[in-house]
Amino acid sequence: MSETEQQLSDRKLIYQARRGLKELDYFIDPYMRRQFATASVAEKQVLAELLTYEDPDLLDWFMQMTPAPNQPIEDLIDKMRRSVHG
Repeated sequence: MSETEQQLSDRKLIYQARRGLKELDYFIDPYMRRQFATASVAEKQVLAELLTYEDPDLLDWFMQMTPAPNQPIEDLIDKMRRSVHG
């Protein structure tokens, strides 16, 4: 992927991360501000997958009401939860 393509991909993820649901933004926004820019390509791919899910599912995972669909998503959600307090 070229640098320009990566920048466009990053911008798309930044836009998709704006959920508009206060409870989700509480967790996602700090991660996007503090850690997204230095995230690995693999982590950005997990983020892209995470953002394809509907808000009610995301809220359940962030609130630990149900498990995330796979371990990489669970790990990223844990990282996002920790970034709120970092």
